[in-house]
Amino acid sequence: MSSNLLTPLLTETLERFDQVVQHSALTLTCQEIGTLTFVGNGIARATGLPHVRSQECVRFADGSTGLAFNLDVDEVGLVLLNNQAELKAGSEVQRTGRVLDAPVGEGLLGRVIDATGRPLDTEEPIPVLERRPIERPAPAIMDRVPVTVPLQTGIKVIDALVPIGRGQRQLILGDRQTGKTAIAFDTILNQKDKDVICIYCAIGQRSDAVAKLIADLRRQGAMDYCVVVVANGEDTPGLQYITPYAATTMAEYFMEQGRDVLIVYDDLIHHARAYRELSLLLRRPPGREAFPGDIFYIHARLLERATCLRPELGGGSLTALPIVETEAGNLSAYIPTNLVSITDGQIYLTPALFQKGILPAVDVGRSVSRVGGNAQLPAYRAVAGDLRLAYSQFQELESFARFSTRLDDATQQLLVRGRRIRAVLSQPQYHLLTITQQIALLLAASQGLLDALPLDQIPQFESALANAVETQLPDICQRIEFGEKLSEGDRKALLDLAAIVVAKRE
Repeated sequence: MSSNLLTPLLTETLERFDQVVQHSALTLTCQEIGTLTFVGNGIARATGLPHVRSQECVRFADGSTGLAFNLDVDEVGLVLLNNQAELKAGSEVQRTGRVLDAPVGEGLLGRVIDATGRPLDTEEPIPVLERRPIERPAPAIMDRVPVTVPLQTGIKVIDALVPIGRGQRQLILGDRQTGKTAIAFDTILNQKDKDVICIYCAIGQRSDAVAKLIADLRRQGAMDYCVVVVANGEDTPGLQYITPYAATTMAEYFMEQGRDVLIVYDDLIHHARAYRELSLLLRRPPGREAFPGDIFYIHARLLERATCLRPELGGGSLTALPIVETEAGNLSAYIPTNLVSITDGQIYLTPALFQKGILPAVDVGRSVSRVGGNAQLPAYRAVAGDLRLAYSQFQELESFARFSTRLDDATQQLLVRGRRIRAVLSQPQYHLLTITQQIALLLAASQGLLDALPLDQIPQFESALANAVETQLPDICQRIEFGEKLSEGDRKALLDLAAIVVAKRE
């Protein structure tokens, strides 16, 4: 082809290209791409990211994500959220310009996921329409209202003596294998048909233990109103660190829709240890017990997000049940002490009661609820005062009675009644009771109707009375659940029914 023909064709092509460029909305963006200088033990260090921000999400060359944690003069300390097998020094890392977020929405119900929203139960993707930052400010004081509605656990010793309200932060603490998770699990089961969304957040737990709990939730039909957020002990410390914040963001979505939500953190001692590991690896100064100085703050800003919102903001609530493990019953250890001061009360489980077979092994003397009493139903308050006094007197007398062979009749009677009250407060797992069933049992025990009943017949009596209350006194059940006070007529009817059941057992 001759040059005479090429010149017009080239000119026409250049003109068309100029027109396309002039009418195109082309924009130039500046993207920071750094280089990894160190990778190992769940953290990385990088250079070349001068404008990266704290808590910003970064993306590595293999597609995995990380979190900007330390902003030093010469380098950036990054927390890895995925397996580091494909990463090595010299790999590229780039900014994303956004903070780390988590999926929220109705599509999470019934699913098992990790903090980033990756499904762990099936390969089926999660239908998510929205993502929110995992770190969000707690609701302002003026946006909150007092806790006035009870959160029933179905466990007698808790609902009567250590009550929990919707919007409260109640700590569950005790040594290993004392039943901490069992209490939280029963509380989740008791929310069935009560319009309460439950989120179970497993932090640093064994995979087999989490799998067993999920199987139990499915078997009990509780997964329909539950979300399980998991960071196993095999996961990176970074993923364990962000998991409770991501779970709280998921819970806040439902709270802001006007729903009542219960979230269980199991447990925060593993969360504190993961944060300590990250901090020490990134050369943050250690403090007491090698924990960094802001260890209190990471839990305070997490638990402060649990609250009860004003009706103008939807009126939803977020109840938090953090779990923490103690060693040899040491309540004055660093992390338990911090959490006790952050929360609104604690349920303490003691190994001594657990070893005696008294379950749940709740130490009533060391357990307290600073808020839930205001939300407790009036019928409970009519029974719980006498019950706590009688049980406290029994515990004090029982310790001294071991050293004495001669006791007067009044002391013997207190011991007899105290043993019956302790037997009534014992409750096997999965054996949850309604409000009226609990009140009838506790009223019968506190009024001495069980003093002549052998201890080995207490469980049979409980079962018979629970069935009789539901079938023979439905009107009283309805009034008590609606929050009405226990009238003298209702009290007499419950005691008469209990006396009839006792007579049949004798």
